[in-house]
Amino acid sequence: MKTHHTTYIIIGAGLSGLTTGYTLAQAGITDFVMLESRDRIGGRILTKEGIDYGATWFQNHHEAIPQMLEALGIKKFHQRSKGKGILVYNPNGPVHYFESDPNAPSAFRIAGGSAALINGLAQHISEHIHLNTFASEIIKTENGVRVITTQGIFEAEKVIVTIPPNIAKRLTFQPPLPAAVSQAMDTTHTWMSNAIKVGLTFKTPFWREQGLSGTVIGQIGPVTELYDHATMEEDHFCLMGFLNERLRDFPATERKAGILAYLTKHLGAGVKDYLTYEEKDWSIDTHTSSDQVASGYQSPNYGRPEFQSWYLQDTVLFSGAETATLNGGYMDGAVRSGLHAAAQLLHE
Repeated sequence: MKTHHTTYIIIGAGLSGLTTGYTLAQAGITDFVMLESRDRIGGRILTKEGIDYGATWFQNHHEAIPQMLEALGIKKFHQRSKGKGILVYNPNGPVHYFESDPNAPSAFRIAGGSAALINGLAQHISEHIHLNTFASEIIKTENGVRVITTQGIFEAEKVIVTIPPNIAKRLTFQPPLPAAVSQAMDTTHTWMSNAIKVGLTFKTPFWREQGLSGTVIGQIGPVTELYDHATMEEDHFCLMGFLNERLRDFPATERKAGILAYLTKHLGAGVKDYLTYEEKDWSIDTHTSSDQVASGYQSPNYGRPEFQSWYLQDTVLFSGAETATLNGGYMDGAVRSGLHAAAQLLHE
């Protein structure tokens, strides 16, 4: 196998890894590579037909991500909530309508979809990214560290591992990681790993004509959350939301029929005039999920101390949304962890 030599290796080209790579490049550091097992960049950020099937929103108290968007010249905008929302408490009873306070802060979305942030970062470091490169072993060597992949051997002084801890446990580490770190990997929930998202596009936002916001909330139906997902420019109209996890046990055609029937009942016949329909079940994405898929509605324990230290004699550091000590499990946490990893390398 061919051996590649570099100063730094970043495993994973998701938001955290790209943030680290971008930050290094901005500081004039160019001797690094990014190894991505997927055939695309972005990780759990995935935008298709204007719909975000992965990470979507950030909040007013998130500070790292708006700063990064500003640096890249990417706009943000508020999640649209004008109109009546629908709460479904009982499938056989009447629905409850509500309206959001127009003066209350709402979540932000990224103009062009969350992938705009990914592409904005990547355009500065595209030559460093190796797709379809699956890492299997990380070995401490006399002069640094060696990473064994499907595309050859990569040797460097230090490695940043940005893939989710519960996925990173598939890697073989030599020497082995401390038992406490392995246990932390096993018990850290992977953000998005249990989620199923659905997206529909339409010629017009028919729900608005009925005074509806497009928001439908209810844990008992096939769609647990649904939102108006139009573009910032209001030139592409979509509905996007989360599906009841129990639906993954149903055949695709039966699942789709139930979803459309449910949405038609609550939003009207315009649902049937959809242009495109697509689902994304992250539990069957082997780059994201594992055999320990479980609902993440409880508060996951992110930013654990086990992921804040260097390992393999100060050559391996963990990064990513699950390792962030602030806003873990959010895009903001991923950006923060990426900045932290870059700072560790720049100030070593």
